[in-house]
Amino acid sequence: MKMRPHPKPQPFPLDTLTVNRAGPEHLSRQLYHGLVAIIRSRALPPGSELPSTRALAAELGLGRNTIVAAYDQLVTEGYLANRRGARPVIVDLPDGPRESPREEPPVPLRSPSLRGQLLLSQPYHHGRPGHVAFHPGMPDAQSFPFGVWGRLVARRASHGGETLFGTYDVTGHPALKEAIAGYLFSARGVRCRPEQIVVTTGAQAAFDLLARLLLDPDDTVWMEEPGYYGAKAAFTVAGARILPIAVDQERGWRLDAPSFSPRLIYVTPACQHPLGITMRMEERLRLLDIAETANSWVIEDDFDGEYRFQGRPVPAIQSMDRSGRVIYVGTFAKLLFPALRIGFMVLPPELAGRIVNALSTTGQFAPLLLQAALADFITEGHMSRHLKRMRRIYAQRRQLFRDIVAERLRDEITLSPAEAGIQVVGYLKEGIDDIQVSQAAAKRAINVSPLSKYFQNTAPTQGLVLGYAACDAAQTREGVERLAQAIGEVLG
Repeated sequence: MKMRPHPKPQPFPLDTLTVNRAGPEHLSRQLYHGLVAIIRSRALPPGSELPSTRALAAELGLGRNTIVAAYDQLVTEGYLANRRGARPVIVDLPDGPRESPREEPPVPLRSPSLRGQLLLSQPYHHGRPGHVAFHPGMPDAQSFPFGVWGRLVARRASHGGETLFGTYDVTGHPALKEAIAGYLFSARGVRCRPEQIVVTTGAQAAFDLLARLLLDPDDTVWMEEPGYYGAKAAFTVAGARILPIAVDQERGWRLDAPSFSPRLIYVTPACQHPLGITMRMEERLRLLDIAETANSWVIEDDFDGEYRFQGRPVPAIQSMDRSGRVIYVGTFAKLLFPALRIGFMVLPPELAGRIVNALSTTGQFAPLLLQAALADFITEGHMSRHLKRMRRIYAQRRQLFRDIVAERLRDEITLSPAEAGIQVVGYLKEGIDDIQVSQAAAKRAINVSPLSKYFQNTAPTQGLVLGYAACDAAQTREGVERLAQAIGEVLG
């Protein structure tokens, strides 16, 4: 802090200080802003004394405490310097940034890093409130038992003590990890101890963290094509090269040994996203054999594995893993509601033992209060009852959706026969551009995802990924009608 010798006294520019007693801002803050403007404009040179608090209070007709509060804030921020037994003086501050003349172009800001530019270029598809038709993966929030949920959250908030209001248990609330381990074993065949479970802020946070943990720049990731663009984005930003596993409705996963040994393999075997097919046993065994030979990690994304409408849900690949290389990732976004932002991953023991350091650095851990309430929701049987009810509702909505599309759009869309998931692929008639359709649909408050954006390395298929679960009968009929109008606009 520099103070110049006392300059030649100049009259205090009292006429530039105005206060509005009827304004919403406190008088001391109004005075503060006025004094900052005087100091920053150098209307008084550095080293000048300000009027005494009594004198300025008398001049402005304000209380002396109002002046004292404004002066004290200016001293705290370094605009003024106090002197014992004397009035405060203006500090000699650097000029700081100045506005460029209007005729001069502004100096361009430094661009983001290469990693930052990759981050900024990744796809975004989170929909908008009220546009539930036909957002892929969107569950029916209207059917969720929010009354029960609210009581559980309130109970935990009332008796949480310090354990639920700090940043403890960064790998997850112990009760929730116990509940998840029990649920996964009974529902998906996953074999794990609670210590292997890490609770995250959704599945996407798990992909981001795993990409940073397991990948170096130029490592190869072998993943499905078409495939989930959220996972692909996380791997791309980590600097990985994507090697496609071709997947289609008729032939499934084409698991020929890749030309490059992948560091990581990513699959959605229970309900392939976006196609909705299920990986056969021979494909699962072949995948594990390739991973063993290449010494690759495997991320098993259990996308919509709970929603299967013929037979029982298929056990997870993790249940067949004998070498500790499969990392299982799941989320409660589709079981409960997306805004809960709670997902999880099941790590091999050697990774799980050291993960706390990475979590502490990234901050990717969910609020303990919500985790504790979710543990109660599971252990008290609310989730199993909710899931049973929603399977019944979604089965009905799925059939209704297929019937309405077949009636109204039979010449434009062919729906895939997939038997799992809460979305379905609609293949467009040749010559219809899926991106143009999605844009035309968005103008009609219909939220669909173009199938072509799930491709990166091969020629894309034109289609739409259509979520039907969040729409009741009336919404489905209205939504299909608007979608038909959108396709009609594209066709001209």
